[in-house]
Amino acid sequence: MEEIAYTVDATDRPIGRVATEAASILLGKHSTEFTRNNVAPVRVTVANSSKLKISEKKRSQKDYQRYSGYPGGLKIQSLQDLINKKGYEEVLRKAIYGMLPGNRLRAERMKRVEFTK
Repeated sequence: MEEIAYTVDATDRPIGRVATEAASILLGKHSTEFTRNNVAPVRVTVANSSKLKISEKKRSQKDYQRYSGYPGGLKIQSLQDLINKKGYEEVLRKAIYGMLPGNRLRAERMKRVEFTK
């Protein structure tokens, strides 16, 4: 089956709206041949990721947490810090990753996402 390319424009749109659209395409929900147990033959390009609409309140209050497994190993990073260190692409990557089912196909689906500034 031939791979289909989709482009999602992120200009002046909230993070969740862009991530939801991209995740839905990656899952293959738009296709008539949708099956849960296969990776859809699509490639998603998120254009203008640096032009996302993010409120100042969300920039300061949204936190990303990870835990090392050791006592005192909780790491907390704010949205603004993540943008400064890794850029808007990483914010969208985390949002899309969280919207995909947590199974063996998640990594394969994430390989099909590309970002442009």
